Amino acid sequence: MERMGSESTRATGVAPALLLSMPQLMDPNFHRAVVLLCEHTAEGAFGLIINRPTETSASEAVQLMPPPDRDGGLNLWTGGPVEPQRGWILTGDEPHDIDSIAIASGVFLSTSPLLLRRLIETAPRRTRVLTGYAGWGPGQLDAELAASAWLIADIDPHLVFDVKATDMWEAAIRRLGADPGKLQMGQGVH
Repeated sequence: MERMGSESTRATGVAPALLLSMPQLMDPNFHRAVVLLCEHTAEGAFGLIINRPTETSASEAVQLMPPPDRDGGLNLWTGGPVEPQRGWILTGDEPHDIDSIAIASGVFLSTSPLLLRRLIETAPRRTRVLTGYAGWGPGQLDAELAASAWLIADIDPHLVFDVKATDMWEAAIRRLGADPGKLQMGQGVH
């Protein structure tokens, strides 16, 4: 798996971080979204929405050949609206001998088919299989941040993997010391 960017270009952005959508962000893909922002450079930004589970099992959605020996019960999550056919794996444990990137302490990203097969069969607790991603072109995320469309929070593996998806947005905002019910509504940001 290729590196997400050189250290010099990564240092200028806010990644890695969690982005928490503000109420004025009108795009329905990002209503009450928690995005794991993995890369943010002058060329754009890449992240995964981490609080959008689906009812589909990962073993049904992924066409591995040969099929996995067993279905451990992992569900598929929607990582964002861009390239929904593309898959991503988030895990809380560093996969040994498999290509992965440490996004933060206790959060690893991979696209390895070998890891995918292993995780579908065993379904470890701190694992997400996601489809699609959130992407921003050059300057787009910077403009949204300047318009106060997002709050920025530190990455916490407990929040990423252990908090229920329906509670994650509010829990993340409360960790910042804010009351989600009192967030200011402003002009819409698309």
